[in-house]
Amino acid sequence: MDRVVVTGMGVISPVGLNVDTFWKNIKEGQSGISTIDTFDITDFKVKIAGLVRDFDAAGRWGRKEARKMDLYCQYALAAAEEAVENSGLDLDAIDQERLGVYVGSGIGGINTLIDNLYQYQKRGPGRVSPSLVPMMIANMASAQISIRFGARGPSMSPVTACSIGNTAIGEAFNAIRYGDADIMIAGGAEAAITPISLASFSNATALSTRNEEPTKASRPFDGNRDGFVMAEGAGILVIESLEHALRRHAHIYGEVIGYGSSSDAYHVVASHPEGEGAYLAMKNALKKAAITPQDVDVISAHATSTLVGDASETKAIKRLFAEHAYKVPITANKSMTGHMFGAAGGAEAIALLRTLEEGLIPPTINQEQSDPECDLDYVPNIARKQDVTIGISNSFGFGGHNASLVLKRYVE
Repeated sequence: MDRVVVTGMGVISPVGLNVDTFWKNIKEGQSGISTIDTFDITDFKVKIAGLVRDFDAAGRWGRKEARKMDLYCQYALAAAEEAVENSGLDLDAIDQERLGVYVGSGIGGINTLIDNLYQYQKRGPGRVSPSLVPMMIANMASAQISIRFGARGPSMSPVTACSIGNTAIGEAFNAIRYGDADIMIAGGAEAAITPISLASFSNATALSTRNEEPTKASRPFDGNRDGFVMAEGAGILVIESLEHALRRHAHIYGEVIGYGSSSDAYHVVASHPEGEGAYLAMKNALKKAAITPQDVDVISAHATSTLVGDASETKAIKRLFAEHAYKVPITANKSMTGHMFGAAGGAEAIALLRTLEEGLIPPTINQEQSDPECDLDYVPNIARKQDVTIGISNSFGFGGHNASLVLKRYVE
């Protein structure tokens, strides 16, 4: 089977609108959480989120083209454009029938749906946009990217809630290994910070209510964590077979060597309290990579800052890694970005790739009080310089969907 490498990366996030800015802020421990100012939050219990700031869709594509896409789709396309440019792909020189796109979204075009529902209620059915359905459906990011780059290979939009990014990258990895494509554009996107979604998550008591200290609200593994923080954005990779990358003299950022998935088979929203599904996803990923837990140098945790979720992921790591669990550093990017839902896996894979390339592990910020159930090395508050070769990245989602990636620093 072909080796699979990463040759391009693109991100839109609360801590940066490109990979370099994103990485600079992540490694410096800068939070992207702030007070919501995009709609009236007067009556909301939760008033904070990880918002994407200064994103100018009209400036990128023109007002007419931008209006044809929901915000989640705009984020996805912008991140894909950066990833493709970053990869140095000459679209005229490749076989576009061997170029595929696996990009998904958990919630899809909720902004478009809400806008059109308002028009329907206030002005009647004649004011509903004929583009409502193609703008709101969750496969449209993949479609728009395929159209933009003439990608006529495999196209899919996985919907596995918050594990979408890892699912998309993992399935794209499989497509290349099994010869279905030479190059894949893969990842996830989300833009779901709306009044109705904020109200729903808030009423479910899933969100942090640390409204007076937004930058301290997302605190994975900390003893005073009180819920996750909604966020938005996109994280996209260009991955391709090593043979294809070498043939075109591409810069290689890292290698994808393993992917594992599983289901908790437990509850529609709650993590398995013993981390059963998380354990299986990591175990399957390491098996696919043909390595042992002791070969892993760093873990990028899913770690959303919920009481049960963080504790169950810690249990899963302890079960799989045994004594090595206390020796391997763990980083939680959501302490800075908030929870980007379907975009999280792609963005966190980018951070892990930069970690492996630079030998710098980003901190888990807001580590102020220990939790007896979360007693591993979470790289508290300050980035750590450390030589690392292999890392595992976890993403878990509602419904018990779990996906883990194993990434490796590229060595010729």
